[in-house]
Amino acid sequence: MRRGLRAVAYAVVPGEFVVLGCLVGGVRMAGWLVLAVEVLLLLLLLLLVAEAGTFLWLRRQGLSARDALYELVPEPVVRLMRHELGLMWSLVRWVARRRHGVRDGVEGFGHARDQAALMYGFAFVCVVEAVGVSWLLWDVPVAHEVFLLLDVYTVLFVLGLHAASVTRPHLLDGAARVLRLRQGCHVDVSVPLDAVDDVSYDLVFTHRKTDGELDLVVGGQTSVTLRLAAPVEVVGLLGKRRSVRVVRFHADDARGLLAALKRVRTAPCPAPGTPV
Repeated sequence: MRRGLRAVAYAVVPGEFVVLGCLVGGVRMAGWLVLAVEVLLLLLLLLLVAEAGTFLWLRRQGLSARDALYELVPEPVVRLMRHELGLMWSLVRWVARRRHGVRDGVEGFGHARDQAALMYGFAFVCVVEAVGVSWLLWDVPVAHEVFLLLDVYTVLFVLGLHAASVTRPHLLDGAARVLRLRQGCHVDVSVPLDAVDDVSYDLVFTHRKTDGELDLVVGGQTSVTLRLAAPVEVVGLLGKRRSVRVVRFHADDARGLLAALKRVRTAPCPAPGTPV
């Protein structure tokens, strides 16, 4: 059933985009094509109903909402959609000056300062490109509107990348003894402090992709190196998983982060049942 629903989705959704493009472009469609469009719309509605029913059935079988969703939609697609929505929501958080995950007992350490100039410059270039293309296509209404929409989204995407880094700092949870390292909306790694074998200030500007190592580069640099006694799992943007024992990352106040890590790691753990 799941394979059948996916096959129908792969056939119907691209067809809908083709028809939408024809309508926007003012293409006159034959009668048989109009009928085909109506059939596609009906299939799309039936597909949505069938997927909703299958999702509820999977939930009744004991699957979590996440696992049930991944049974119906490929994990890379879900992760890409979640990433895009996360970037747009980060813009809202950025404007509201609210950081994700920072609360009482959880310290936040920013890491976006050294990439700000690059991201703002990139956004400015995108704005200039949008204005230039809009002027060139002013006399071609359909192309003008399509490219204008794409250019506006590109600018929001670039700003969203920076906003995600600003609003999602590294988190140090002293009570749970966990260091949560993040990069935008696509990297989120929880490192138990008990698994940390060594941590040091290490300013590195050259990074090579190596098995068992993770480099969270900001502005071409990392400033803190974690060496782990036990590996941690890292999940990529499209869901690829791998284990790492060395993590390099950057923090605006790297020495302050190191001092906080030392304080939490050396603090005595309360005995079970001891009131906090």
